[in-house]
Amino acid sequence: MILELRVPSIVCEGCVETITKELKKNLPEAKVEINLETKMVSVDTRASEAEVKEIIIATGHTVE
Repeated sequence: MILELRVPSIVCEGCVETITKELKKNLPEAKVEINLETKMVSVDTRASEAEVKEIIIATGHTVE
């Protein structure tokens, strides 16, 4: 399942790397794409939306 989440607190490549690293650590099978311009995070995973949001929030970012 592909989840599309808006993360307005993404402001730089460092944010992209932090979120990607944490998602991959917790969901090794996930395919993660982050668009810095639109602040959209796309995650192809079997995990629930709640799980993915929890991981992103744990990095200090907000999810809409």
